[in-house]
Amino acid sequence: MNVSLVLIIVMAVLFACGVYAMLERSLTRVLIGFLLLGNAANLLLLIVMGEPGIAPFFGSGPVEEMSDPLPQALTLTAIVITFAVSAFLLALIYRSWQLGQADTVTDDAADIEVRERAAETEDTMDEETEIEDADDDATTDFVGTATAPIMILGARDVAGVRDDAPVDRPARRRDDGGEDA
Repeated sequence: MNVSLVLIIVMAVLFACGVYAMLERSLTRVLIGFLLLGNAANLLLLIVMGEPGIAPFFGSGPVEEMSDPLPQALTLTAIVITFAVSAFLLALIYRSWQLGQADTVTDDAADIEVRERAAETEDTMDEETEIEDADDDATTDFVGTATAPIMILGARDVAGVRDDAPVDRPARRRDDGGEDA
């Protein structure tokens, strides 16, 4: 087994464990899962970087021997994002512990009510679909209007509108050889 294969296996295990941990109701496990996913993403970027080379500074050597700086920049960005979201999740866990002496997310009364309403509205969705099917014959939202609701006004339509904006078309020639303004 070479090093790349070991890194790929470790990365896959970290991704799988991270996703599994994030599916739990405990906020601490969600935090651990997010940290595992962040580390797996960093390993992915390390694998994508390929074989290490010399530092990618101007004049430090030939371009062919330099490492790609993009995965390095993305890894630093992933570290910062993981740190920020982890700090936010830690604040959520702390506040949840202060309020309820537990970090488990439970269904509250509003969640249960929404779930019950969703079961009731499945039957009414079929009736709304029938109404929408009947309205499909109309090609516009402005049914029954004689003209389009948007009208472009020019200088000829309203006396107070000045229509002297520059245009892209070439100026017209007058009969006496001068240009028309």
